[in-house]
Amino acid sequence: MSGVHLETERLVLRRLTPGDAGALLALHADPEVMRYLTGGRPATREEVEGVTLPRMLAYYERYPAFGYWAADRKGSGEFLGWFHFRPAEGAPPGEIELGYRLHRAAWGKGYASEGSRALIRKGFTELGVERVVAQTMAVNLGSRRVMEKCGLRFVRAFHHDWPEPIPGSEHGEVEYALTRADWEAGPAATG
Repeated sequence: MSGVHLETERLVLRRLTPGDAGALLALHADPEVMRYLTGGRPATREEVEGVTLPRMLAYYERYPAFGYWAADRKGSGEFLGWFHFRPAEGAPPGEIELGYRLHRAAWGKGYASEGSRALIRKGFTELGVERVVAQTMAVNLGSRRVMEKCGLRFVRAFHHDWPEPIPGSEHGEVEYALTRADWEAGPAATG
């Protein structure tokens, strides 16, 4: 399979393609999936095809080993969502941002943790990553649990001055992180 970045027990993480526009639209149009991102406002076809997907695809040109990865169920090829493992804007060299967005049907089944742990492992063992960071709204307990299951630890709480605040933004954002040294010293390195 071309474009495969890595495989886990249940997932194939691969490069996104222009052919994924419909699958991305279905994901980004779900108000529950977008709850902590846009307050539940679904993305439009124009946004996905004209802005979101081109931005995602552009990462492969700038950072071949980093970017956005479609998460397909191994065996069936069903599109479950995506992960990003990419240099954050303005981040120091060696610092990579982790993120994920999965269909509601894939929630609570361990896919977010499974894919995240695999990306972290690959980053620390093959890609020269020194620190992985992730951020979410403080009220997004599901995402925070995934970060903790992957070995990331709470670093700080902070507030953004959002032009269009969404419900829960008054509680701020949180950042979690994991260094290569802490990963190597912990049980995640062998798991």
